[in-house]
Amino acid sequence: MPDRATILCIEDEPEMIDLMRFILEREGYRFVGAHGGEEGLRRIRENKPDLVLLDLMMPDLGGWEVYRRLQADRALEDIPVIVVTAKADKIDKVLGLHIAQVADYIVKPFGAQQLLESIDRVLGEGGPEHT
Repeated sequence: MPDRATILCIEDEPEMIDLMRFILEREGYRFVGAHGGEEGLRRIRENKPDLVLLDLMMPDLGGWEVYRRLQADRALEDIPVIVVTAKADKIDKVLGLHIAQVADYIVKPFGAQQLLESIDRVLGEGGPEHT
């Protein structure tokens, strides 16, 4: 299987990083995990991923702040972001998709198929949109 896109997951729960790593590497994606927002921003700059999976509720630097900093950085602003969060309120989803304009919004708990379908929609099934 040829290498697929690089996906970076920013999450404060190690078990969730491991779960996403398992799901995505099995599908041929290159996976990079980051524990928390500060490490996530550092790893985004180092790896220039094709897609970011971003948790919102993290103790060191919240997901919306990470997203704001990505959007403010010309070198990183085009990287699509899928929010993956336990924040299931409809207002949070509306805020994410329509106000902040993230690429997608997935509520935990989620199924592997739901995650993969979201990634395929965002990246297109042909692979990464930018290199």
